Amino acid sequence: MQTISLSLTGLACGGCVASVQNVLTALPGVTATVTLTPAEARVTFDPARVSQEAVCQAVVDAGFGVAAVSRQS
Repeated sequence: MQTISLSLTGLACGGCVASVQNVLTALPGVTATVTLTPAEARVTFDPARVSQEAVCQAVVDAGFGVAAVSRQS
């Protein structure tokens, strides 16, 4: 398992947080916690099932942005 932190853009309310959370957890092998303040997502995923790029693309496809990605230990 790999954990990353995504700095997000475009989050304005709790509904946005829920949307991103739902999009991320719909991906295979992904668990996520999304917060509004700060606007970020902590994502744990199985790289054998989904790529970091696919995780980021899911956020973009949902209408939000990823400003930065950092790996967590």
